[in-house]
Amino acid sequence: MKHTWKLFVLLILFSCESSKFDSEVILPKLFADGMVLQRDEAISVWGKGIPGENVRVSLAGAITSGTVEADSTWDLHLPELKAGGPFVLEVNQSKINDVYIGDVWVAGGQSNMEWRLKSQVIGAEKEFEAGGNPQIRFFKVPNSYSAEKLDDVVGGEWKVADSVNLKDFSAVAWFFAKRNHAEKNVPVGIIESNWGGTPVEGWTDAEILAGMEGSFLDQAKDVTENQESWIAKLNENEVNRQLRDSLVSKPDSIAAAQASSSSFDDSGWSKISLPNANPLQHIAWARKKFNLTTTNDVVLHLPYVDQMAYVYLNGKLLYYKDWGVMMPDIEIPSDMLVKGTNVLSVRAINTWNNQPRIGQEGEMYLMESGKKVSLEGTWSYSNSAVEPQLPKVEWFNWMPGMMYNAMIVPITNYSIKGVIWYQGESNAGRHAEYKELFSTMITNWREDWGLGDFPFLFVQLANFMERKEVQPESDWAFLREAQTQTLALPNTGMATIINIGEANDIHPRNKKDVGERLWLQARKVAYGEDILASGPQFDSLYSQGSELYVKFKSVGEGLELTDADGEEVKGFIVAEDTGDFQQVTAVISDKSTVKITLPEGVELGEVRYAWADNPEVNLVNNLGLPAEAFRAKFE
Repeated sequence: MKHTWKLFVLLILFSCESSKFDSEVILPKLFADGMVLQRDEAISVWGKGIPGENVRVSLAGAITSGTVEADSTWDLHLPELKAGGPFVLEVNQSKINDVYIGDVWVAGGQSNMEWRLKSQVIGAEKEFEAGGNPQIRFFKVPNSYSAEKLDDVVGGEWKVADSVNLKDFSAVAWFFAKRNHAEKNVPVGIIESNWGGTPVEGWTDAEILAGMEGSFLDQAKDVTENQESWIAKLNENEVNRQLRDSLVSKPDSIAAAQASSSSFDDSGWSKISLPNANPLQHIAWARKKFNLTTTNDVVLHLPYVDQMAYVYLNGKLLYYKDWGVMMPDIEIPSDMLVKGTNVLSVRAINTWNNQPRIGQEGEMYLMESGKKVSLEGTWSYSNSAVEPQLPKVEWFNWMPGMMYNAMIVPITNYSIKGVIWYQGESNAGRHAEYKELFSTMITNWREDWGLGDFPFLFVQLANFMERKEVQPESDWAFLREAQTQTLALPNTGMATIINIGEANDIHPRNKKDVGERLWLQARKVAYGEDILASGPQFDSLYSQGSELYVKFKSVGEGLELTDADGEEVKGFIVAEDTGDFQQVTAVISDKSTVKITLPEGVELGEVRYAWADNPEVNLVNNLGLPAEAFRAKFE
C-alpha cells in the first residue's frame, strides 16, 4: 500500500509537469520534416509562443526547456550532438520527423551557385540515374528581399536528394555535398540562399555599408535613413509582382487555344524577323507558318528561348520550357501535324528584364525526314493582343542589405559548418572596392551567426568572354585579384576555376569540378586535413640577366603543363614600368619555378599571369589544379 501511494504521487507530479509544456508554439520554416542539424555544435531551437508559457525541446535524448519572453519569442539550446538519425525533434506538442544530425552548409552567391543540376550541367544525367542520396537534404530559401530585417524566411522546405528533387538542386552545392557525405560519412544539409545577377552589397547589412566609402554609400544611407518609405515602396512592388506572376504562371486556356490555332487570323499582328530583331515584351506571342510534305519523323529544334515559353503546334500545347533550361529537340507526334500548312506558336516571357527572345541564328528549324525546314525569317507577333501587358515590377534585391535582411538574417540562428560562395560577376565593374566589400560581408555574417570564424569557401571567377592575348585592364582579372586578397581573412579558402570556364557562356556547365574543388578547400580549412587543396600560388621572383624566375608554392609533386606535347608555359605577360605589356616565353625550370625570357632591354617592370577575362593558361600542379592569377613587380 505504501509503494502504491508513492507511485500515485509520482504520476500526479509527472502529469502536472507534462501539462506545463502543452502551449502552442510557432517554429521557423527551417524547422520541418527532413531537416538536418549541425553536429558537434550547440543547437539553437527558437520560435514564438504565448508570453509566460513554458517550452520544452527534446532531440536524440537531449532535453532543454525555458519560458516564452514578453515579446512572444523564445530561444533554447540543445547540447552538442553527434552525427546520426533519423530522429524526432519534439517542441511541446509539435513533432518534427526524419531529422538528421550532420554537416550543414549555406550555399550563397549569384547564378553560378543557383544554377540547377537539370540546366545542361555536364554529367547531370549520371547523377539522375544514380538516384541521389537520402541522407543529403536541401532547403532552398525563396528569392526575396526586404527593407527591414525579417525573423523568418518567406518560404521553403527541406527536400531529400532523390530522383525527383535532385534536378532542382544547386549543381555546385550538390557535387560538394556528395563529397562531404562520401568522405565524412555524415548526413549533409544544404541551405541554398542565392540569387542570380546579384552584387555582394545586397547580401551585406546596409547599416554597416552606410558607414563605409564606396559606390554603394548613397544607396545604403537611403535604405537605412528612409526605411519606412522603402517598406511602402516594396509592398506596392510586391503586389505588382504577385499579379505579374499570376499572369505568367499559365496561359488562359481559351485565349491560348485561339491564338495558337491554325485558323487564327493574325493579320492584325506586327511582323518580326527572327532571330535578329527583339521587340518582344510582356507576354509575347509569336506565330510562324511552315509547310510539310509528311507528318512522320518531324523534329523541332529551337533550343534558345529566353526565359520561359509555352510552345504550341496547330493549337495544341507541345512543350513548356522553364527558365535556365535549353529546350531539347522535340519529336513531334504525327497527330499534331498535317500535310501542307502548319502553325508554330510560342508564348514567351522573361520576368528578369521583360524582354523575351526567341531563337538564335542557325538554331531555328524543323527536321522533316532528315530534311531541314528553316524557321528563321518573318513571324507574326503581339505583345498585348492575346494577354494583358504585365504590371511594372522593379528589382530592388540588388540594393544594399535587401537580400541580407530577407534571406540571411532569418537563418543566422541556425548552426552551420560553414559557407560555400560563388559570386563576383556582378561586381566586376567595381573591382577596386570588392576586397573590402567581400571581406566586410564575410565578417558581417560571422558576427551574426556567433559561431566564430566559421569556414568560408568561395569560387574565383572562371575564364569568360573573348580571348585576348594581352589584356592588362581586364575587370575580371582585377576582380580575381580582389578575391585572392580576401584570403587574408582567417579560415577562408578559394577554388580556382580559370581553366574550366566557357568563352560564350557566363554559366560554365562543368559544375562538378567546381563543387569538388570547393570540397578540397573544405577538407583543408574546415576539417583541418594536411592536404594540397589549391593550384600553384605565386611565392616570389628574382631576375638573372635577361631571365626572370617565378617561384610558386602549393605545387605538390611539381609544376606540370596540361598540354600533352607542350613545353611553353602560357599566360605570362610583362611590361617595363612605363611600357606596354607583351607576351613572353616561359618554361618550367624546376619543380616549383618558371623561367621567363624577358624582352630585350626590359630590366625592371611588372609580370602578370593569367591576367585577362579569358586567359589561355596551362600551368597546373600534379592534382591538375590551375595556377592562380597574380601580378608582381620585378627589378
